[in-house]
Amino acid sequence: DDLRQDAVMQQFFWLVNQFLAEQPRTQRRSLFIRTYKVVPFSPSSGLLEWVEHTLPLADYLLGASRTGGAHARYRRPADLTWYECYTKLVKGAQAHATPAQLRAAYDEVCARFPPAMHHFFLESFRDPGTWFERRLAYTRSMAVNSMAGHVIGLGDRHLQNILLDTRTADAVHIDLGIAFEQGRFLNTPELVPFRLTRDVVDGMGVTGVEEVMRRCCEETLRVLRASKESILTVIEVFIHDPLYKWALTTTAAARRQYDAGAEEVRAGVGAGCCCSRGCLRVGLANADAERTLLRIKQKLEGVEAGEGEARGVEGQVQQLLQDAQDHDKLCRMYVGWQAWC
Repeated sequence: DDLRQDAVMQQFFWLVNQFLAEQPRTQRRSLFIRTYKVVPFSPSSGLLEWVEHTLPLADYLLGASRTGGAHARYRRPADLTWYECYTKLVKGAQAHATPAQLRAAYDEVCARFPPAMHHFFLESFRDPGTWFERRLAYTRSMAVNSMAGHVIGLGDRHLQNILLDTRTADAVHIDLGIAFEQGRFLNTPELVPFRLTRDVVDGMGVTGVEEVMRRCCEETLRVLRASKESILTVIEVFIHDPLYKWALTTTAAARRQYDAGAEEVRAGVGAGCCCSRGCLRVGLANADAERTLLRIKQKLEGVEAGEGEARGVEGQVQQLLQDAQDHDKLCRMYVGWQAWC
């Protein structure tokens, strides 16, 4: 992969951390984005920092082969396995089912595949005080990553691309090659603003997205909106960099989505990973880059896609949380994204 976009995203996250550290309300809540070093050498080579003491959400929830993990350990007799969920939704996608049929299949899968993320905290942090602190850190981390990721148009947030620190419970986002709204141009467009699926919410405790998650989203977005001019200036530098490639090649796009066929099911792994058959409908050329800059500006002014009215911070967060959990959108996501987890 070309690591230059990962490097650009790390620079953006660093900038966001600077803004968050300057504001007492976000500093008091320890709101920040975990970053790591990226050193690109060329379009096909570079160095990435190894993020220690982390594991992908997929490994904890599903195991390396997708037949284990927390879902298998706490599975009830009537529950579906991951493979059964995958197969049921793949059949709907391959049969070009109607939205209503996709929604019915998705709801059935959700009803028989209960979330298991809360077990991570019970297993890892036995002391009640530590358990509470780590769950709080996890929720705050998800909130700030969700808001910053949405503003910059970060996509491809499947379970392998979100790491969890096993000591602090902070989330670490990796593989940042789909950003600046590029996810909307994939063969199966991404419809949700960020990953807020049932397992992600399950780790936040009984209040779910209310209380801590909502408040931290609001505080983060408030800081981002207040820093609009600085953010737009930096992004504009990125998109006019003659060395920066906005257009994803067919091969690069293929590594983000694959045809959900027997080849991938047989392996049981790689959901959201590489294959040779996916493709982008269109790459981002210079004109598209300018439109992307406009789209980021609109987000920072409270205007979401398909709406002409600017919302306040609270209203915008409410809309985003709703969209991210909308079953009508999740059921139409690419199957390898595993929206049911």
